[in-house]
Amino acid sequence: MSREPNSHTNGLPRGFARMEPSKQREIARKGGANVPHEKRSFAQNRKLASEAGRKGGRHVAPQARSFSQNRALAAEAGRKGGRIAQQRRANSATPHTGTDTEQ
Repeated sequence: MSREPNSHTNGLPRGFARMEPSKQREIARKGGANVPHEKRSFAQNRKLASEAGRKGGRHVAPQARSFSQNRALAAEAGRKGGRIAQQRRANSATPHTGTDTEQ
């Protein structure tokens, strides 16, 4: 049985990663908008949502909950995220010259 080459072996992007960035943004912007509000179970049942969050939290060992164990680490992570978000906003406000590489 022969196998077709897959993109993991040749390094080419597939699916969503292969789309034009503008198309990716359009899809991402829509988010869950196609799901009607009444079909969103967590929107209808807050107790269900709360229990799901608790279940997820119980699956993380206390020693692995680094932010709950180390407030300084949590604060630094928040500051770092804020700085990055601020830089992204500043970069998107300025015209792109095409000389820098953005990741």
